[in-house]
Amino acid sequence: MQRMGMVIGIKPEKIAEYRRLHADAWPEVLEMIRACNIRNYTIFLREPENLLFSYWEYVGTDFEADMARMAKHEPTQRWWQLTDPCQSPLESRAPGEKWTGMEEVFHAN
Repeated sequence: MQRMGMVIGIKPEKIAEYRRLHADAWPEVLEMIRACNIRNYTIFLREPENLLFSYWEYVGTDFEADMARMAKHEPTQRWWQLTDPCQSPLESRAPGEKWTGMEEVFHAN
């Protein structure tokens, strides 16, 4: 199992919409998240900085393949068409990244 943390900005005027979308997340998208070996997926909001922080545990063996599978999933593509306009990627992100990966520096059970 690999713990993963990601961060992205959120547009202040889109916070209510983002909350609404996630309060009623689509079952097909949730099923694909699970099928792609992601568990304990959580998104946190930090205001007034307007940052989203996500945490999940990856239990698969080929993250790249699982993410490619998710990216090809039509309902997930439609979901991202709704959520992406709410987000504001960080300038420091790697090329091709939306959410920026974070380094785990501490964990305690």
